[in-house]
This record gives sequence, C-alpha cells and structure tokens, in this order.
Amino acid sequence: MFTGIVEELGEVTAVEKLGDSSRFRLRGPVVTEGARHGDSIAVNGVCLTVVETGDGEFTADVMEETLRRSSLGALGVGSRVNLERPMAVGGRLGGHIVQGHVDGTGAVVARTPSENWEIVEISLPAELSRYVVEKGSITVDGISLTVVEAGSGHFTVSLIPTTLALTTLGHKQPGDPVNLEVDVIAKYVERLLGARTGEDPK
Repeated sequence: MFTGIVEELGEVTAVEKLGDSSRFRLRGPVVTEGARHGDSIAVNGVCLTVVETGDGEFTADVMEETLRRSSLGALGVGSRVNLERPMAVGGRLGGHIVQGHVDGTGAVVARTPSENWEIVEISLPAELSRYVVEKGSITVDGISLTVVEAGSGHFTVSLIPTTLALTTLGHKQPGDPVNLEVDVIAKYVERLLGARTGEDPK
C-alpha cells in the first residue's frame, strides 16, 4: 500500500520491448536504497515489482495490460516519473490509501497559475466521475491530491510550490496523459450498498 506522497522525481533511462510486455529501467537513488528483487515501487501511481537494482537504478517488467490501461506506455527514455516506496507498517499515512492500481487515465486540460499555487484541470473518464467529489481524495500520477471542483468529465486540483517542483505535475502540459486512481473506500461502499439493494455496481 502507498500513500500518494511522492518521494522522488525519477527518470526512465531505458525501455526494452519484450513482445507483449516492456522492461523499464528507471533512475531513483532514494527509492532504490535498500530495495531488493521482488519489492514494490510505485511509478506514476502504478505498483511495479523490482527485478534488479544497481547504481541507483532499478528495472521492472510492465505487461501489456498495464501499458494499455495506464500512461506508462507513453513513457520513453528521459521521461520523468513520480516514485514512491510502499508505506512501512506503523508509518504515517501522509496522503490517503493508494493501492497502485490505476482505474483509468485522464489528461491535463488547462493550467491556471496564481501567485503561490496553480490550479490544474484534468479530464476524467465518465465511469469514474461518481467516485470523485469536492474535497475528496484522488491520486494523479501517484500523487495524493484533494479535489477542488468535481465537474462532469473533469475535476480540478490546486498544486502548492512543493508539488510543482518535485513531481511530474510541475511539467505536464495540456494534452499530456495522467494516471488516475480513485478512492478505494468509495468503491467498497458502492459495492456494499449495491449488495443491499440488489443492484450490480459496474
């Protein structure tokens, strides 16, 4: 489990196509410290399994399903990525519960700068809209954020200088894809209420 508090802005250093999957090599000295084969690291909000580590880098295999359902398929050498290690038992939950299981992708629609922060509008797949509420939590490229406004097919978030400087959202431009993970608690509540009413939540 992750918290959506990005530890490091890493970089893709190599991408190897393996038929129906790809192997990524990523630079991240902070998250690779002490990392071993089989450990998990979230890359732009996608939970990946470490294959090898060395010299501040790690490799991870990404299957076709993940490439198709997330924005990882758009990454290339030089792409910047948000990196986070799983939360240790007893650690502080600084963001919110993040599984690293992407629910869908959106795209940056617009950026509105202010003196000390920036409002970013992001498109939202229709099937995820019901899980996004004003002042609720959402994960964007692995970043735990608070929804400012929830509209039909879009939402906005307010980014502080730290988020702009230390995550990919500081560099994303209109049209750039982002991974989205909605609050898992909302999905469980929907399933439980559906069981009580006899409805089948999609």
